[in-house]
Amino acid sequence: MKTLLLGGVKMNSAVGDLGLLILRVFTGLSLAYAHGWSKVPPGEGFVKTVTSMGFPAEMAYLTMLAEFFGGLALAAGLLTRPVALAIVINFLVAGFIAHAADPYARKELPFLFLAVSTMFLCVGAGRFSVDRLLKK
Repeated sequence: MKTLLLGGVKMNSAVGDLGLLILRVFTGLSLAYAHGWSKVPPGEGFVKTVTSMGFPAEMAYLTMLAEFFGGLALAAGLLTRPVALAIVINFLVAGFIAHAADPYARKELPFLFLAVSTMFLCVGAGRFSVDRLLKK
């Protein structure tokens, strides 16, 4: 009990992997539902927004893939590190380019998705994931 309260748990423990599972599922489903779903398929307005930033129109489709399908894959723990990398790139653009002139309150959510995705890029999905099943 003392270790759990004061020292934390090891990342390769069942409790640590349960924490990864909860964060991964919540983050992935939130990303897919709150950000990606509205971009399936990318509407004309979103495509215009993307092209107005100097990106080709195809980037709107890559954004949709990263946010919707990437969110679902992250939730499942499927190809977690490659998916997390796509999400990291997506939210680097969102935070530093799309919302560059916005106050921090408008950048907070993209930066939060960026930080969590960076964590999954570094540590992977954990034992409770499709990646783990495929590895066996």
